[in-house]
Amino acid sequence: MKLVKSLLLGSAAGLIAVGGAQAADLPVKAKAVEYVRICSLYGAGFYYIPGTDTCIKLGGYLRAEVALNTNSVYNGQFSGVGGAHNRLSNYYTMRSRQDLNIDTRTATEYGVVRTFFDATFSWTTGGYAGAGAGLTGGTTAYDAAPAGTSGSGSVAGGALGVYYAFIQFAGFTMGKAVSQFSAPWTNYPGNNFDGLVGGGGTVTGVNQFTYTADFGQGITAAISAQDQAQYYQAGVINASGITAAGILGGAYGVGDYGGSRMPDIVGMVRIDQAWGLFQLSAAAHENHVGYYGASEVTGHPDDKWGWAVQAALSIKNIPTGAGDSINLQGVYTDGATRYNIQDLASVSYSMFGSSGLAGAYQSIGFASAPDTVFIAGGSQESIKTWGFRGAYTHNWDPYWNTAIYGAYAGIQYTGASKTFICGSGAMAAALTAGSTCDPDFNIAQLGLITRWTPVKNLTFSADFTWTHLDQKYSGVAAYAGNAATAKPAAFYELKDQDSLNLLLRAQRNW
Repeated sequence: MKLVKSLLLGSAAGLIAVGGAQAADLPVKAKAVEYVRICSLYGAGFYYIPGTDTCIKLGGYLRAEVALNTNSVYNGQFSGVGGAHNRLSNYYTMRSRQDLNIDTRTATEYGVVRTFFDATFSWTTGGYAGAGAGLTGGTTAYDAAPAGTSGSGSVAGGALGVYYAFIQFAGFTMGKAVSQFSAPWTNYPGNNFDGLVGGGGTVTGVNQFTYTADFGQGITAAISAQDQAQYYQAGVINASGITAAGILGGAYGVGDYGGSRMPDIVGMVRIDQAWGLFQLSAAAHENHVGYYGASEVTGHPDDKWGWAVQAALSIKNIPTGAGDSINLQGVYTDGATRYNIQDLASVSYSMFGSSGLAGAYQSIGFASAPDTVFIAGGSQESIKTWGFRGAYTHNWDPYWNTAIYGAYAGIQYTGASKTFICGSGAMAAALTAGSTCDPDFNIAQLGLITRWTPVKNLTFSADFTWTHLDQKYSGVAAYAGNAATAKPAAFYELKDQDSLNLLLRAQRNW
């Protein structure tokens, strides 16, 4: 019996040991996988970030484009080798661009917290400019960093750009966002062309601190402090530094900004309804100068505030067809020129063309549109401007649409500022006897764009733009020549100039 008992107890102990070993080898239940869930709170395309209550949406586009008859995809042939209209001028400029944007939103007891970031990666071809020691140098150099790019050398022609980076919370917008002064279509009432005048518009956003009040029924109002240094300074020009070469290059002196002191103060009221929208905007802009001369003992002019007002109107679903629209805006500025001639448009012109005048080598049109002009010992004189832009867009069918658009801007100098410029020795050297001096000028633009969207989010477009410089000088200019543009020293007829551009684009949104 003792033997049997010992055998039974030993067997039981062995079974328990084996059972324990087997239990230890059983797999532990894995933690449930947390799959990405759709977030339906803020529209299509949002998903919850795993493990959080924050929703995120990724978006962007890839764009390939070529601009014909320009050295920049932004503008026409308004200055430099583009405005020279010779063998150094580009017949085309090409660009490839990838855009990426990240939109996050979180519901809180104070409302939605939103962040938005948008960046672009671009590659833009450059052009050639004269690099010889003189006009007989016969040497050119490649510019790998035209407008809208950065880098040096043909290998580094790519650029990273940050369009938007802002936080929105409880009615506040903090960071780089579209200016509250801008109409909702910024610079594009119906076009792709970037250099349209006739209204303020920061396509790439401007640093700001803004509060927006929503009164319901589509009525909103905003008050904003926005950085002026990056996009809203057209120039405070010290005309004491004026030169004959600078005048014909579209400059009436030297830039003389002081450090940043005051942001621009912007106010906006908007009514947004099913029929369209109406918006009123206003801005106050401080012009803060450095010094009259090279050191602080030379003194300085007092600061001078400029201002701008703008009205914008959009009419939707007009009787000509479903989705058709008319967008219009008008603006007036006094010492705040960039609210009319926006930051992608040109504020200086030096354009060459043909001439039938006996003794003239060619013709030239030049102009400049700063915020203020002054001379040593004098006060700032504000430059006044007015302008408008608009477009009518017609949808032929779900795949094709066409827009006709136009813009106009007038730039007017005060009597004192005209005296600074026209009474200078540099102007006397630049203009021949019998010529008339008047720095006032107008810019007129007219364009036609057609878009084809064969499948959703893929669009091909062709955008043709005509720009006319209506300058007020008359007579003949004695030009000393310029090595960079290969223009020789000769007599040039003072004459209005034109620029014709065609922008072809393919864009895939995602």
